[in-house]
Amino acid sequence: MPVLIIDNENRPQLAQILAEDGWVVACLCAAWCGSCREYQTSFTALAHRHPDTRFVWIDIEDQADLMDDLDVDNFPTLLIQRGQIVTFLGPVELDLRLAERIFLAQHTKNPAELAADAFSTAERRKWQSNGNLVLRLQNSASKMSAE
Repeated sequence: MPVLIIDNENRPQLAQILAEDGWVVACLCAAWCGSCREYQTSFTALAHRHPDTRFVWIDIEDQADLMDDLDVDNFPTLLIQRGQIVTFLGPVELDLRLAERIFLAQHTKNPAELAADAFSTAERRKWQSNGNLVLRLQNSASKMSAE
């Protein structure tokens, strides 16, 4: 399955995947970032190796209304989420093997383990509100309908 590049028209598709307790691996990048452009090829290769998971490319500047207040310290940054649970949020090296190891470590956990991990540290608790794509999509939809 190809990488979904998020825009205003396909946001409902992402919301549906997450509503169905599906896995999403999102790469948060910017078009001007050379490292991001370099990483996109590896990210796409990872998506082809894991067709049961939806891989999403989010340009945080093009999607500022969706991602604006999220603290992205470095590019590329991965956000891994299953349903309502953010399982990972942080910058990664350009090495594809690292991203795959992070993803597989999360993917092998059962829902109870994921839920326990989600609230195990202050940082992970913050991910649940600040990084949660479901909440971000809902808030963005609310803002758009209010305008």
